Amino acid sequence: MKYALISTLVAGGLMVSAPAFANKDLATKSGCMACHAVDKKLVGPSYQDVAKKYKASDEAMLADKVRKGGKGVWGQIPMPPNAAVKDEDLKTLVKWVLAGAK
Repeated sequence: MKYALISTLVAGGLMVSAPAFANKDLATKSGCMACHAVDKKLVGPSYQDVAKKYKASDEAMLADKVRKGGKGVWGQIPMPPNAAVKDEDLKTLVKWVLAGAK
């Protein structure tokens, strides 16, 4: 009985954290993690810094910025366009970033 309870709690924890892992995996698969990290600046800003700067109401603007690329917001190193990322995946990634990439 004790093992069943522990197994259930562990499985429940994995299910709750699964979207965060899935979105980090999606960011990696989409090439985003080559220039960004969750909690530190690489070539581009950390996702946590992006989440501090923008609000959920900025979602469409950020999705457009990711899709088309750009420069000047975080420095002069341009972010390349990401036209190959599916719209659904792009929305998922932007929501994940705005939530602090958790």
